Amino acid sequence: MRETGPIDYFLLTLLALIWASAFFNIKIATYSYGPLTIAFLRILFGAIPVVLLCYIKKIKIEAFSKDWYWFAAIGVINLVIPFFLIAYGVQKVQSNLAAILMAITPLSASLLAHFFTKNEKINLIKTIGVLIGFSGIVFLFSDDILINENNFISAILILFGSTFYVIGGLLTLKISNKKNENVTASILIWGSIVLMPISLFLEQPWNLNPRLDSTLSLIYLGIFSTGIAWLLRFYILKHNGLVFQAQVAYLIPIFGVILGFLILNEVITSKVIISLIAVIIGIYIVKRGTKVKLI
Repeated sequence: MRETGPIDYFLLTLLALIWASAFFNIKIATYSYGPLTIAFLRILFGAIPVVLLCYIKKIKIEAFSKDWYWFAAIGVINLVIPFFLIAYGVQKVQSNLAAILMAITPLSASLLAHFFTKNEKINLIKTIGVLIGFSGIVFLFSDDILINENNFISAILILFGSTFYVIGGLLTLKISNKKNENVTASILIWGSIVLMPISLFLEQPWNLNPRLDSTLSLIYLGIFSTGIAWLLRFYILKHNGLVFQAQVAYLIPIFGVILGFLILNEVITSKVIISLIAVIIGIYIVKRGTKVKLI
């Protein structure tokens, strides 16, 4: 693993920007497309660069191997469900709120990992971090300007989406012996297979007359925020390690809030700022807590 240099920080920042840009692009996509169609096309377009990379690198894609049920389950839990819930929720809430709500994923991961893994138990430091981070989310829900009775459920669904990301990540540990590119390509393939008939039957996208900006956002979501972002993540993991790559969690909500303001002119209230700070501090403390002995 090489010494971290300026190019590595640039790539990490680029990855954070690409992932953070997903939120306002989801918002724009909802102007014309339903949440099922957004989830399906995002996964389908995202599969293209990953499958292409596997072909170039001669990596066997095991989507239909004897372990197909793991890929199918992870595809549904880690892609289909959260992509749908986020797209459904963003229809009624600002994209910057979605960025903050989704930022609690590392906090949820710490809690679930305590119960479902052997070597990632909770400790005092992690507990403090989780409490601070979640207190920021609770405080965010007190912002009557942005979260009210009309979109409260939508915000809750986005939170559920983040939880499914974590569960999918835990399931991925079951096939951790396989190449990342193979796993990602396989779950994207299964996600597309599962969502295609559902989205076609329920939303009938061929009847739509979509706006150009919605279509461009949807294509961007798939190719860049899903496919290329995952490939960039692989590169950073390989050359800089998990600890360095995990720092992207601090940047995504910050960039998500800024981009929502710049692109969609979304409101940034004082409670949004306070909540964002609390979540970032919580993530930082949780990550520091991984080096502390268990209680």
